[in-house]
Amino acid sequence: MVQKLEYSVEEPLNREPELEKLVERFIRSHNTNAVNSFITKDGYDRNHGPIPHIDANTHKVSVTGLVNNELSLSIADLQALPQHTVICALQCAGNRRHTMRTKLKEVSGIDWFDGAVMNCKWTGPLLKDVLEKAGVKVEENKLSEAHVAFSCYQTPTQEDEFYGASIPLSRAMDRESSILLALQMNDKPLPPNHGAPVRVVTPGIAGARSVKWLDSISVQLTESKSHYQQHDYKVLPPEVDSKEKAEGYWGKVDALQDMPVNSVVGIPKSGSTVQRDTDGTIEVKGYALPSGADGPIVKVEVSVDGGATWTEAELIKAYEGEDTKDVELKWAWALWKVRVKVEKGKDIAIYSRATDKSGNVQEKCPKWNFRGVAYNGYGEASGLEIV
Repeated sequence: MVQKLEYSVEEPLNREPELEKLVERFIRSHNTNAVNSFITKDGYDRNHGPIPHIDANTHKVSVTGLVNNELSLSIADLQALPQHTVICALQCAGNRRHTMRTKLKEVSGIDWFDGAVMNCKWTGPLLKDVLEKAGVKVEENKLSEAHVAFSCYQTPTQEDEFYGASIPLSRAMDRESSILLALQMNDKPLPPNHGAPVRVVTPGIAGARSVKWLDSISVQLTESKSHYQQHDYKVLPPEVDSKEKAEGYWGKVDALQDMPVNSVVGIPKSGSTVQRDTDGTIEVKGYALPSGADGPIVKVEVSVDGGATWTEAELIKAYEGEDTKDVELKWAWALWKVRVKVEKGKDIAIYSRATDKSGNVQEKCPKWNFRGVAYNGYGEASGLEIV
């Protein structure tokens, strides 16, 4: 039964689905040849303020800054542009923060587990086409400094008067980056909690840059001035271990853009008791994500002996159904499963590691950072009792 959402006008909605159910539902559907299970129907929610309910008939998106023609685009105007579809995983920059907090040391931020991710089908005009309609006006020698800033002024946030983010102009103008102004999610109009009537979708980039309830786009020679671009979502050096120290580093460290290669063990669940099959094996399942634009995932391996030996898993990237027909999948997650032989015992750990098409390999344990973002240590199910 799908949980009914109640949208608060005062508090942000932050939640993640139960990972075990998310992965199990996919695998079961795969075995019965069901369609569309590759696509997340009910993903995570991450908000820094209340969820606005916007009238799509009157909403406008402005395009300003270093452009030849400032624009005010209605939803109908955006629908009239060539529509592009991409299937991609969006994940919170803090996905797996709980593991960094418990495995390394305390961090500053909401305690996300392993489910702050969703893999959806997004449709709308390319950002590049919108910017070309406006006519970018940046001098050749300044192109490397230019950014595209996105803003939502619909509601105040916890840390600022608006929510904003930005990405390099070069990325925005690269058609292969598939950056969208999404009007649809999974072939339906965006729901309010996912940014209706229009949001940015930045494949491969931290979800913090995929601004929901989009009001304005600005081409400029500086990053977004938003708190969430300037004073958050950055991988600070390990010596920065307090808010006071962080103040001296926010302006020195680049904003997080590409998310790293990652994988997660969804089944079995940490701390559970697992019954072996008659041949002494158990089934392990999870998901994997490529690094930035370096996908798709090409390999996931699982170890039950602390990383001494590894067994390659079966990748279940997509069905050849209408949900993925003629759609680039390098941004998408890969679901995986494998049977591994495990001896009986207590306090058993199972690890996973992923490799993407460009050769990025998940590391055992990354360096700690104050905000606990971009954690991509080995996927792990620990504290298992195998019987």
